Amino acid sequence: MSPLPPPDAPDLPGASAAKRLQIIEGAARIFAAHGYEGASMSQIAREAGVSKGTLYNYFDSKAALFTAFVRRSACEKLPLLFETIGEKRTPEETLIGIASAMIRLTTSPLSLMLNRIVVSEAATFPVLAETFWQVGPQRAIAVFADWLAARTNEGVLNVPDPVLAAELFYALCQTRITARKRLQLPVAAEAEDIARIARPITRVFLNTFDAGKGPPVPEPAATP
Repeated sequence: MSPLPPPDAPDLPGASAAKRLQIIEGAARIFAAHGYEGASMSQIAREAGVSKGTLYNYFDSKAALFTAFVRRSACEKLPLLFETIGEKRTPEETLIGIASAMIRLTTSPLSLMLNRIVVSEAATFPVLAETFWQVGPQRAIAVFADWLAARTNEGVLNVPDPVLAAELFYALCQTRITARKRLQLPVAAEAEDIARIARPITRVFLNTFDAGKGPPVPEPAATP
C-alpha cells in the first residue's frame, strides 16, 4: 500500500520544531485571510510572532512555507481517510467508511480554505496547484488504488485500472455536500446527511467493480 505523506519536517530539536510549527500556524492564518499572492513574509512573521530573520532561517521563500503548510495538513488529515482499511469489514462497509471520511475531509474548514486558495492562484502560480495535488488528492488516490488492486487480486473486486477507479470514487465523493460547501451554499452536512451520500456512492461503485457483477466493459482504445 502506498505510504501516506512522510513527516513534513526534518528531525529538529524540540525548540526548533516548536518554532517551525509556530511559523506554519501563523502562515495558515495569513493565507486564509489574504490568499497566497496577498500574503507577505512580513505579515507572516508578525502573525507568527517571530522576526523576518528567524522566518527566513526556517523557510527561504513563501512557496516553501506554503508547501510546508500543505504537507503538514496532509500529514494530519489523510490518515483519517483510511481508518477502515485493515479492519475486518466487507468491501461495502470499507467503501462507505472511506466515502464518509472523504466527504468530511473535503468539507472541513481547512480543506475548503486550501481549495479556495489553490483554485484562485492556480493560473498565476501553477506550482501551488501541483503541490496541493501531489501531497493531498494524488497521495490519497494512490493509497486507495493499492487497496483496490489488493481486493482485485483476492477476487473480491474486479478493477482493471485501480488508479482510474480511485479517481472516479474521489469524484463521486464531491457530490452534493462538497460541491455546495465549496460555493458557500447552504447544505445539510450532519453525520446522517453524509451517510446518505456515502451509501449510494458505494452502491454505484460496486455495481461497476464488484467481481460478482462480471468484468467491466473495456474502455475503447484511444484515438491516435
